[in-house]
Amino acid sequence: MHDLKSIREAAAEFDRGLARRGLPPHSGRILALDAERRGAQTELQDIQTRRNDLSRGIGIAKSKGEPVEAIMAEVAAMKDRMAALEALDRRLGEELDGLLASLPNLPASEVPDGTDEHGNVELRRWGNPRNFAFAPKQHFDLGETLGLMDFGRAAKISGARFTVLKGALARMERALSAFMLDSHTIDFGYTEVVPPALVNDAAMFGTGQLPKFSEDLFRTTDGRWLIPTAEVPLTNLTADEILDEAALPLRWTAFTPCFRSEAGSAGRDTRGMIRQHQFSKVEMVSIAHPDQSDAEHERMTKAAETILQKLNLPYRVMLLCAGDMGFGARKTFDLEVWLPGQQAYREISSCSNCGEFQARRMKTRFRPTEGKGNRNVHTLNGSGLAVGRTMVAILENYQQDNGTIEVPEALRPYMGGLEMIGV
Repeated sequence: MHDLKSIREAAAEFDRGLARRGLPPHSGRILALDAERRGAQTELQDIQTRRNDLSRGIGIAKSKGEPVEAIMAEVAAMKDRMAALEALDRRLGEELDGLLASLPNLPASEVPDGTDEHGNVELRRWGNPRNFAFAPKQHFDLGETLGLMDFGRAAKISGARFTVLKGALARMERALSAFMLDSHTIDFGYTEVVPPALVNDAAMFGTGQLPKFSEDLFRTTDGRWLIPTAEVPLTNLTADEILDEAALPLRWTAFTPCFRSEAGSAGRDTRGMIRQHQFSKVEMVSIAHPDQSDAEHERMTKAAETILQKLNLPYRVMLLCAGDMGFGARKTFDLEVWLPGQQAYREISSCSNCGEFQARRMKTRFRPTEGKGNRNVHTLNGSGLAVGRTMVAILENYQQDNGTIEVPEALRPYMGGLEMIGV
């Protein structure tokens, strides 16, 4: 959500930020609605003051035995005008709020220009892709051949874009979630949370999924929403709260199922586990002091990178351009893991600093230790990691020429010491 006061003070800068997002100027319409609304509010206040004065005058006139009919008629006429102005104020407020809620966060100054993924900038790489003595297969061929990944039966039960995992791969999903949570809680001080997977409209609005992206979500018959990511319940833990500055930062992590309709993704990643309606993910969320959010962003990204490094999976870090960032982000780092079966880097984590954009929508503030007035917190979120995509990366990077899969050394304690899948 955008700060109306800031738009009044820097309309041109606001429109430049929208232009970097590929959007036309909106400050003119916003300021026109704002001016009309403030005009209605001023007139309403003036009438209320005049009405109060006249009401006192009626009492004085009556005490003196003077006629009051004319004054009472004027007061009655004011009632109709006040009702009209109150209705106008509500309508303009709703239109203004709706317009502001529909606009994405503005990119940070250091975010590169660009309209899509081609404008993203590679910051660094870690690890060297393995040289295979054979043609590496994609994960779905490996999983199906092992008999541990079943897309046909999943489709029979639920339709396309679902997977049934069995045996060692089912255990690997469980092992990966525990491994990731241990790393984030022990090494990086996140507090583990088990949040609801069903949330209300307010929670989805708070993190920016509503109203703009309802087609990307699944809704229940009683009006709740299945979470597309644990970012939604974790970030909203502080909704409508005023926190103490000393409590910041708050760091939470959770392993949850996630549900996405994948609207608009027809024809993309139709085979395998890359793009599913239901998948598991370990999420990180930070509620941070504005002065510390950039450092918190780097720290969160390091926590996600650490998982890939412990698993010895080659990856690169990308700084997303203005046109490729998510709706609520002001700056995003994507981690892309190397998939030898595809001969490509694919996203496995996205770590975003949302600044105060979500905090304004959630009404989350903090009380400074010094000075007056409450301030908006900054919110950050990141995948730490997408569990299914991590499994995909392990299958492809650790595959052997006979179709078996070596278990990464760091994961073996979580899989009962198992070293090889498929022998």
